[in-house]
Amino acid sequence: MMPERIADEAILRAVDDGFARQVAFLQDLVRFPSQRGEEHPAQSFMAAAYEADGYAVDMWRVDVDEIRDLPGFSPVAVSYDDAFNVVATHTPRNATGRSLILNGHIDVVPTGPLDRWVRDPYDPVIEDGWMHGRGAGDMKAGLSACLYALSALRSLGYQPAANVYLQSVVEEECTGNGALACLQRGYRADAAFIPEPLEPRLMRAQVGPIWFRVEVDGDPQHASGAFSAGANAIEKAFVIIQALKQLEIVWNARKVDDRHFHDHPHPIRFNLGKIEGGEWTSSVPARCVFEMRVATYPGQRLEDARAELEACIADAARADPFLANRPPKMTYNGFMAEGYVLE
Repeated sequence: MMPERIADEAILRAVDDGFARQVAFLQDLVRFPSQRGEEHPAQSFMAAAYEADGYAVDMWRVDVDEIRDLPGFSPVAVSYDDAFNVVATHTPRNATGRSLILNGHIDVVPTGPLDRWVRDPYDPVIEDGWMHGRGAGDMKAGLSACLYALSALRSLGYQPAANVYLQSVVEEECTGNGALACLQRGYRADAAFIPEPLEPRLMRAQVGPIWFRVEVDGDPQHASGAFSAGANAIEKAFVIIQALKQLEIVWNARKVDDRHFHDHPHPIRFNLGKIEGGEWTSSVPARCVFEMRVATYPGQRLEDARAELEACIADAARADPFLANRPPKMTYNGFMAEGYVLE
């Protein structure tokens, strides 16, 4: 017997009927400052919401030792001592359809300078149809939408005909290891849907990210130069940064050979995300550290990308009289993921 088809209009009405509750739930969720390493209270909130809706809930602490040797693992940037994943499972009485994972992440990026906000970033308000608050879009709205989409079906007296896994994961903003931990725990499905706040269309190709850190030493002296001019670590860091930005141009030129990104104006970005250097205005900086996030094309092997990055830094250092004798130290400290295409 063919399964009964639910009219689209009925589903949309059911979603509309529950939308005010969904928005209120999202506001409550945004009030949790769930930056990386601080997600536990928000995850407990999600677990309680899933349990209240009758789902079987699995909440566990992510164990790095269980995932570090798996494909897709990225170097850990922040301790996992208090990092918990939550998965809620809908199990039908008689499974006949295809299973589905609805995945979202609970962690949010830092707020940035608070004086750039007109209000507390964790006190969400709605203005002109938009909710303002850190993490409202990326991606607590997606987590809320998944939960209330199933609630809308239930309100019509229906349920999915196969297992559905509602996943609220940690560690998406810097590695993706939270989702990897769900796979390690055995959660599999015929398809996965991740409601990130992108354009209202399905995305089936994405670049891969690599995070790395570069430490540059200088020769600290007094800025007067009475004894020696020294070598300014901040200025030397920009020797390396400029070389990397030139490599960004080279990688973007390769888009002509990529059928998914050939028409993208700038698919590969080398983002200089953090830089720290110097201790005293009248001292030549002894050390400068910068961190960068770079993108890779689908099909570009991580080993090849890393080799190019490392060679770029080494070549730039060898060409500088000071850095040739004090080469920078490069380490990988977060995302290490290949790009992908879903055919």
